[in-house]
This record gives sequence, structure tokens and C-alpha cells, in this order.
Amino acid sequence: MTAETGTAGAPLVRLEGVGKSYGNVIALKDVSLEVAPGEVTCVLGDNGAGKSTLIKIIAGLHRHDEGVLRVHGEPVTFGSPRQALDAGIATVYQDLAVVPLMPVWRNFFLGSEKRRAFGLLDVPHMRCTTRDELLAMGIDLRDVDQPIGTLSGGERQCVAIARAVHFGAKVLVLDEPTAALGVKQAGVVLRYIVQARRRGLGVVLITHNPHHAYPVGDRFLVLKRGRSLAYHAKEEISRDELTALMAGGAELEELAHELESVSGTAAEELSAEARTLGAGGEGRP
Repeated sequence: MTAETGTAGAPLVRLEGVGKSYGNVIALKDVSLEVAPGEVTCVLGDNGAGKSTLIKIIAGLHRHDEGVLRVHGEPVTFGSPRQALDAGIATVYQDLAVVPLMPVWRNFFLGSEKRRAFGLLDVPHMRCTTRDELLAMGIDLRDVDQPIGTLSGGERQCVAIARAVHFGAKVLVLDEPTAALGVKQAGVVLRYIVQARRRGLGVVLITHNPHHAYPVGDRFLVLKRGRSLAYHAKEEISRDELTALMAGGAELEELAHELESVSGTAAEELSAEARTLGAGGEGRP
């Protein structure tokens, strides 16, 4: 199916009770979420929470074992990333597949080069298109001929986002796009996520950082050990509540009491030892 087919008014992507197992290991169990046009759905969780498995199912790398994956209201089971891409789902991974020494425009069209007669590359068209698409996303790059390796991590992420939009993505899945970036560069990427939302795309933002997710997110799915811990619209949850869910509020409180108990015991032992030394010290030479 293509991105244009399906039920009118249906979410771009919907997961209903989706699960995935690898042998006896349950990687994902009974997970549901919705991705609507012009919205950002954030998927949060620590390492091992099931975020990577969720990405692979939506991106067509792995097939789900349970539940239903719907695209434009129609149930689908992707057999490959190409099928997901044909359905309008583009995934931008944390380790971007770029060739550092190639120009920005060459990376932008990598694998989808525009050609003229006799198979010659249409370089002017690709340069102009790259510049225009980046500008449309608010990225003012002075020279698209510079090697993409000279760009910052945030700028490279933004080029990948603009590329996905240009080649027809309706749903953009971003795998930890701010994980390896500093505060300023992370802000740059978040700004372009908002730009993609304004252009009507449905965005799935995978992250472990609630401080990055909350300002741009419309829905929040929190995963823990492959299961859904919470799924809320923005108006239903505050930033502090989201952070507490991510941090494991109950576990942290229990740990705090345990540390206080240990600290108190240690202090009592030190005090007792000091008294013993003090008492014995009077008769020592």
C-alpha cells in the first residue's frame, strides 16, 4: 500500500496491543500508540525498555508477533524497510548513514540520484533542490558543496530530516536524535522537529530525555521492560510527572530511604567507634 491509500481521517500510524518476542525473551508486550498528522508522539524509556524493538517494527525491520499495526487505518505487516518507506514511513537513526567526505547535496540524494540524459548526474538540480529543501525547513546552509562531515551533529540530523520530508515521508521516526548532542545542538534539532510537525508530518521521537520530549511532544508513551508504563496526551501529564515516571519515582524513593538508613547506620557505627577510641585513648602512651 502507499501513503495515500487508507481510511480517511484515520491516524497515520496506530499500534494496537503490539508485541514481539525473540524466542523466550519478550521484547515488547501489549503496546499501543497513535501517530496523527501534525503531532509529535514521544516514546521514552531507559536502555532495555523496548524502544529499539518498537522502532524496528514501525520501520519494517522486524515483524510483530501480536497485535495490529495500522497505517492510514489499514492493517499492515511490513516485510522490509522499503515497504515501510513506500508507505510514507521514514526512519532517521542515531548513527546517521552519511558519507562524511561527500558534499551535503550528494548525501541528500544518496541512493536516489537525479539523472539527465545518458545517465549523467543532474548536479545543478540536486544542489538547488538541497538548498531549497533545507531553507524550507529553516536550515540556512551557506554552501551545500561542503563535506557533510564538517557540519555539527545537530546540523547533520537536520539534513536527514529535510531529506526524509523531500522524499515523501508522512511519518518521521527519529531514533534518539539528541542523545549525543550538547544543549545548543539539541535545541537546534528540536526546533526542526517542530518545523516537521508544522508541515503536517506525524513524528515519532524516541528518547530517554523527558526534558527534550516535553517541549515538543503531543503524546507520551513511557516504556519499561517492554511494556507500557503510561500513555498520556500532553494536557494529561506535567513535565515533573513525566520525569518522575522516567526516573522511577517509587524506586528512587525506596532507594533514598535505603541510603538514609545506611547513612544513619554508618554514622552510628562511626560515633560508637569514636567513643571507643576516645575511652581507650586515655590510657595509651
